Amino acid sequence: MKKNNYLVLILVSIILCNCREKNKLVEPEKKEHPNVLFIAVDDLNNMLGVLDRYSNTKTPNIDRLAARGVIFSDAHCQAPLCGPSRASLMTGLRPSTTGIYGMINDNKIRSKNPATKEIVMLPEYFKKNGYHTMGIGKLFHEHAPDGVFDESGGRVKGFGPYPPERFVWDGYGKADRKKYGRTGTDWGAFPNSDSLMPDHESVDWVMDRLERKYDKPFFMGVGFLRVHVPWYVPQKWFDMHPLDSIKTFPYRADDLNDVPPIALQINDLPMMPSTEWAIESGEWPKIIQAYLACISFVDYEIGRLIDALDESEYAANTVIVLWSDHGYRLGEKGTFAKHALWNAATNAPLLFVAPQLPKGKVIDKSVEMLSIYPTLLELCGLPAYERNEGKSLVPTILGKEKKPSFAITTFGMNNHSVKSDYFRYIQYEDGGEEFYDHKYDPNEFTNQAENPEYRQEIERLKKYLPKTNAKWDPNSSYTFQPYFVEQKARTSASDENPPKITQNTGY
Repeated sequence: MKKNNYLVLILVSIILCNCREKNKLVEPEKKEHPNVLFIAVDDLNNMLGVLDRYSNTKTPNIDRLAARGVIFSDAHCQAPLCGPSRASLMTGLRPSTTGIYGMINDNKIRSKNPATKEIVMLPEYFKKNGYHTMGIGKLFHEHAPDGVFDESGGRVKGFGPYPPERFVWDGYGKADRKKYGRTGTDWGAFPNSDSLMPDHESVDWVMDRLERKYDKPFFMGVGFLRVHVPWYVPQKWFDMHPLDSIKTFPYRADDLNDVPPIALQINDLPMMPSTEWAIESGEWPKIIQAYLACISFVDYEIGRLIDALDESEYAANTVIVLWSDHGYRLGEKGTFAKHALWNAATNAPLLFVAPQLPKGKVIDKSVEMLSIYPTLLELCGLPAYERNEGKSLVPTILGKEKKPSFAITTFGMNNHSVKSDYFRYIQYEDGGEEFYDHKYDPNEFTNQAENPEYRQEIERLKKYLPKTNAKWDPNSSYTFQPYFVEQKARTSASDENPPKITQNTGY
């Protein structure tokens, strides 16, 4: 009898063990973190087919990417200048927090700056959370700080290729050469083949890596140089945009008569083509044609990139973000440049694709590029980084965000704009103000800052202005424009060697 009881106990134990093992097997496996394809396009404004803002644009590949996900029509940069915009996005901190208001060497973003010296930059955060990180092209201002990527395809070496001589614009315009830098602005068909363009080489580099196998999720960054000046791409891209189809933008010669004097100082860009010159010379349609040609070229390269992803084993499990560092004025407000707190300079594309997001959705709420960092973390199932000053856009995308939306752009110390869904408020360091009602004045022709009818709305937007306005980081400077040289000298945290005016050929 005891022997039989012993056998029964053994059988029960075996059954219980088997049940436990079966329960173990049916437990859901931990979901793998998705890969990330991080696409940066330099100087791209919102002239995209999917947004239907400009009839002549041709962007079939960005449009098909937008059909797979969500695009924001009213996204804004944190600075209307490459260096500080990218430093802000990659650190997750506002320029007003870091004092990085101008250009900065990638390796000096951390340096002795108390705000950034221990910051974990966006690609590094993925690396620290088990990702294999790769990057090529212009992601930070030049490429990336040393060691940020496990694999680097190399940094930017100019914005060429260049013809033997400039086609139209000498880079100086009417500028005093000792006081201003030299712009790389010029336009024309060059070179003969796409394969000679650095952006084409960058896509080749990424395509090769998409054919490889990885034992962990990857973060892949690719930074396109175009649509940055000079507007040089092969002739076939110009041919897609015949001159007789080009429409110029609304323009008023007296547009800047109602802005504060400091706004005119900041907009003092005589090295750039002016709108008046472009009208008199007949070059305005040709400039827009060249810009559109560059967009179409970049769109084609993005198409090659997406095709390669689709043909890879990573197609179903990759989050995609496409963004630009700021907008670009093509004659609006008197010039052809970014460099301003007005809408044409701050508004840029922002697009997300992820398995959990809606498809083909256009969102018109005002949002910030600063939100890219936290949004990617949430889409990839990674813990939030407590130092991010932006907020994840996932609740906004899913229609769950109840708070008002807004976007802050900063240009130099204590010069800010706040964009809400319908209004733009600008406050400069000396207290000068601008206010625009986009419902009635989308071109921002009429400054309503003194109009008492808007006082309540102005006071509401003023509450979003940054409370911190850090002094200039000593390693950051903008020698291209006298106002910023003077402001840095006046407000710098500590700068034993003030910057000299240099002839900068890149911007």
